[in-house]
Amino acid sequence: MRLAFSTGEFVYAGLPRPGFPLIIDDDMGPAQPFHSYLRSRLLEQGTLLDPKTWEAYGRRLWDFARFLQANELVWNQPFDTEGSSVVRRYRDWQMMDLALRPTTVNARLRLVADFYLWAWERALIDRLPFKQQDTTRYGVESDLSHITGGRCVSSRPDVLVDEWDEEPAFLTSEQIRISRASIRSTSQRLLFDLMCRVGLRSEEARTFPRAYAFDPAARPDLKPGTLIDVRLDPKDMDIKLGKPRVVHVPYSLMEELYAYACFERNVRLKPHDQQAALVLTAFGNPYSKESAVKVMVDLSRKVGFRVRPLMLRHSYAIYTLLLLRAHPEVKIEPLIYVRDRLGHRSVQTTMIYLRQIERLLGAETLSMIAEFDRIYDVAPALRAYQAGLQPT
Repeated sequence: MRLAFSTGEFVYAGLPRPGFPLIIDDDMGPAQPFHSYLRSRLLEQGTLLDPKTWEAYGRRLWDFARFLQANELVWNQPFDTEGSSVVRRYRDWQMMDLALRPTTVNARLRLVADFYLWAWERALIDRLPFKQQDTTRYGVESDLSHITGGRCVSSRPDVLVDEWDEEPAFLTSEQIRISRASIRSTSQRLLFDLMCRVGLRSEEARTFPRAYAFDPAARPDLKPGTLIDVRLDPKDMDIKLGKPRVVHVPYSLMEELYAYACFERNVRLKPHDQQAALVLTAFGNPYSKESAVKVMVDLSRKVGFRVRPLMLRHSYAIYTLLLLRAHPEVKIEPLIYVRDRLGHRSVQTTMIYLRQIERLLGAETLSMIAEFDRIYDVAPALRAYQAGLQPT
């Protein structure tokens, strides 16, 4: 069984659909019913999913299909109880044999569960291999007020594992200092800083446009040591969910981005080449997802501890929350500020970082705040930003 992705020659509903995931069986035909589910989920629903998410859907379902094939199982294998179903066996294999993180396991299981719900609705199976449980979430956020006292009841497959004890992985301030000092490539360091100092996702840092970099000294309204509003637009770059947002780029980082754009980047470009992305590889190409991960894997080997793109974004969130809590004179609501910078749809997502902060020791936290602030000089910039919000 193989996973492949379509080219522009694959046409559906009169439009080319490059990048559509194709799960292929040993006879080199579409593996059913996985292929039909992906077609329904990605192409036929009322709200089409962003093609940037197609690969993740394909790989997760392919992983389940490969597990079945390797263990000589079929997706509609008979079972006496939900606990003996192939879905439970797949979950336990990931948790016990592979020791995967709960969030990784659940991301795969949610798609597998959706696949079975799709099959059940079409009478391809007589019963589901799991039960649906109602869960209640309190403090639901509304559009008019950041948090309400309301609640939301939703269903979830009981096959999912508990994620509450998992903490978002981040770098200590000392690890950030060591990592930055170990990066010799300017472009790789800028990728690092766009994620760690601005909170960008990997795909956002990799596609951050050249057009967004400018000389802050040429703007009389901008002062050194401040934060610069930069509006991210999905028309210009890759943004999860395609939702524009405003991020804050430190003045000093914008200086570095502009200097790189004017000098080193031009050296990397091929003659007559027009690349929209700001940060380029040594060969003058935008960083791919794989190449960005490789940069972090290589850095991990060099420094002796794990560094991944998502850890840098987590680090930004945690340290920004810590700094705002440690400086009450900066009258900015920490959770709302970080939510908006990260582009979370709900403050509930941002609250996971508060749970991480509460687990940190007091003395250790103070030391980490001081070191992070020394590296990036964040607190004065936040104070300057907050001052700019006050009426004159």
